[in-house]
Amino acid sequence: MINKKLREKYLLQSDLSTYDPYDVWKTDIGEKVKKLYYKNKYLGLLPAATITIYDLYINNIKRNGYYKQEYPITRAQAAITLLNLYKQEKNLKYITYAKKHIDWLLVNRSTGYSGYCWGMNFDWVYTATDTYDKNIPFSTHTPYPLEALVQYYNITKDASVLDAIKSIFLFLENDIKVMKETENILILSYGVERDRIVTNANSYSMYMYALLLNFFPEKKQYIEKKITKLYNFICSVQQDNGSWLYAPYDDDTFIDCFHSAIVVKNIIKTGELIYLEDVNTITTRGYTYIIKSFINEEYKLCKRFSVSNKLSITKFDLYDNAEVLNLAIMLKDYETIFTLSDAIQKYFINEDDEIASMIDLFGNRKNFNHLRWAVVPYLNSLSKMENH
Repeated sequence: MINKKLREKYLLQSDLSTYDPYDVWKTDIGEKVKKLYYKNKYLGLLPAATITIYDLYINNIKRNGYYKQEYPITRAQAAITLLNLYKQEKNLKYITYAKKHIDWLLVNRSTGYSGYCWGMNFDWVYTATDTYDKNIPFSTHTPYPLEALVQYYNITKDASVLDAIKSIFLFLENDIKVMKETENILILSYGVERDRIVTNANSYSMYMYALLLNFFPEKKQYIEKKITKLYNFICSVQQDNGSWLYAPYDDDTFIDCFHSAIVVKNIIKTGELIYLEDVNTITTRGYTYIIKSFINEEYKLCKRFSVSNKLSITKFDLYDNAEVLNLAIMLKDYETIFTLSDAIQKYFINEDDEIASMIDLFGNRKNFNHLRWAVVPYLNSLSKMENH
């Protein structure tokens, strides 16, 4: 249940600019250290650790040198959350503010592409030599505005958003790159270049195609084929234990909680819109792995990694727990819903209803009220819990 104070504080606002756990890595020195770490982990480890300690233990409250900013994914998830609440309570205020967030998204999209699309809204170093520009859109971020637009249209029948919805099909077709395609599988890029093969990114593209199905009845068979081939790829890289590697063809990769949950989530949501073969088996195996591999029995919270390729000072992250709570709700796993939601309330939220985004190895709450990561994803999950 999202109480009134949380709704007012985090969702019913015209400005959703926020500090973020990534703030330190957006600074000039943060970007340089990250490139060094990607180039040589041994040389970069000490500088990276120094910056992390500074961010978490010296500058975590003051945020000197950081600035609040807006994020498309935050606006989109806030809109989706409010639309979920509207369906339950029919409060027009929720529609009004959902539309405010959607209007912001329509103005603040990535420019220069075939259709409406969205990215991080900040420069993002992802290898020793490669940086995604803040304008670059992603297959992992665009689904959230698309879902908000589709949900808003389904509720209001406001035809003014149809052009934006339909244009996202052109973004998928023309700007997201084909990394590999055979008669049976399709693998798409993460961004708008032939950049990298990431499991969750392909699950997002699959879900976007499924959301667009009803808007292109004349392309039904074509889109269904795309969805099936993307699904076949995702199934092909599911490991015997039910897990997915983040980047299935990379040697230095990992298995983390929230990306694992996102893959299962996107398969379930796609399967609600189109037939997917053996979908219950695939999702059950994936969900079972998550519950067995990530939930800490003492705290009843989800940990970050089951297979890690780097050191971390994070004991628990709210994003992981928000996504698993969302999955438990979708799958009606009431035991996990109750135990996990209670644990989140106990460990991440203080007596003033301020929400932390991480708990460090020493049990300290850090990164309070960071909307992108992960207050709004958490509230989005709670809004779905009220539907069940």
